Amino acid sequence: MEIIVDAYDEQERAMGWYYYLEDKLHFPFLARCSAKRAISPLRVGDEVEVIGMAPEEECEREILVMIRWEREGLAVPLSQLQAIHADDQTREAVEDWHYWVKRGYRF
Repeated sequence: MEIIVDAYDEQERAMGWYYYLEDKLHFPFLARCSAKRAISPLRVGDEVEVIGMAPEEECEREILVMIRWEREGLAVPLSQLQAIHADDQTREAVEDWHYWVKRGYRF
């Protein structure tokens, strides 16, 4: 909750999370898909290289990260990924996001 303590509306909560994760995630890192999402082509068990945060404007409803995908990369929900080869700070930040989502919180 301290990530969004000063946030007054949805956009401020989204940007609080965005900048927290941008600061804490160390790219690239390897992740495994742990949940099927209709908006993502990933299947449970797929391993992907996470290469960065999606642009801010793409993260106004949920946090998306960029994965290596064909030529341009692809934005997918961070909530469907588990960090498997990442440093401790990156793992903790991903787990923080998962905890927040699982508690039913929204922007």
